[in-house]
Amino acid sequence: MAEHASDYTRGEMIVEEHERTFHGFIKLTKWGSLYIAALLMLLTLWFCTSAGFIGGVVVAAVMVLLGTLVLREKHTI
Repeated sequence: MAEHASDYTRGEMIVEEHERTFHGFIKLTKWGSLYIAALLMLLTLWFCTSAGFIGGVVVAAVMVLLGTLVLREKHTI
């Protein structure tokens, strides 16, 4: 069988751009999910319970604070 001509050689591809894109996507997904969850909590408490706007804001702020502490990047030495 004839082999296909290709410029690709296994192991020689530069992958830094792929890694940066992947890590950027993961960051966007992680932080976006936190903020969307906090917004949904705020709106749910505001409109669907007797907690009202202030109760929703307090719970959403606590949720963002705790989520930030949990989701931040841990630097290893």
